[in-house]
Amino acid sequence: MKEFIVRTLSGVLYISIVIISMFTSHEWFMALFFILSIVTLSEFLKLIHLKSILAYILLAGFLYFFSYSIFDDNAVTLLLILCCFVNLFLLKDVLWVSKIPMFEKKKYVAIILYLISGFVFLTLIPLHDGNFIPELIGGVFFLIWFNDSFAYLIGKNFGKRKLLERISPKKTVEGFLGGLAGAVLASFLIFKCLEAYQPELTLTYTLMVWILMAVFASVFGTIGDLIQSKFKRQAGVKDSGILMPGHGGLYDRLDSIIFASPFIYAFLQIVYYVS
Repeated sequence: MKEFIVRTLSGVLYISIVIISMFTSHEWFMALFFILSIVTLSEFLKLIHLKSILAYILLAGFLYFFSYSIFDDNAVTLLLILCCFVNLFLLKDVLWVSKIPMFEKKKYVAIILYLISGFVFLTLIPLHDGNFIPELIGGVFFLIWFNDSFAYLIGKNFGKRKLLERISPKKTVEGFLGGLAGAVLASFLIFKCLEAYQPELTLTYTLMVWILMAVFASVFGTIGDLIQSKFKRQAGVKDSGILMPGHGGLYDRLDSIIFASPFIYAFLQIVYYVS
């Protein structure tokens, strides 16, 4: 019971800080996520046993040049293609390879095109034509949170069939389906809130768009969690850090959305241009 209370309180504090920064201003949003990315990168570097000042310089450079549109759209598209390719390569390694090669020999590939690029597209999701739309990134976080919460509750109480036992023994098929249902429920609630308070956004981001986004968040978020589980298994640790009591480190909390962000960004770009 004590562990549940600690986990809940730290989770509520984390969610409150993230939501407040999103809806305050673009500058506050960028400032918070720059801090979150630094902490997450430090945890990831410890996980892969690498000390690197260059990684932090690359993080700052990528967030500045890509997130503030210093580079043109072609550069962003190229980064998106490379990021998605590397993420799918990581998925292949999780499914069929005993050890992830990028964890051992190609560390900077994983740092740049998995972790740093994940944060870049996370900060680009709410930006369209120079406008900052916090409802988009807030909605994506709610989809991930509902997915994780429902997956945990359904998996713990009803889970029987293992999803990928050799990587994450606690994950079950029932938990995954419960998480997907939770994300779809969240998409419906988000759309209804927008319909009531920001109806102009629902012209582009319809209920079907939010439902599809929920599927993306659930599927790719679960994959991201499995990839991080394999990283931790190779490193021989239970959690990536101790910053959040009951949850582990920030990387433990953000692994799903880091992996999912480029795919969600690509989907939103398609929706935006088609509409």
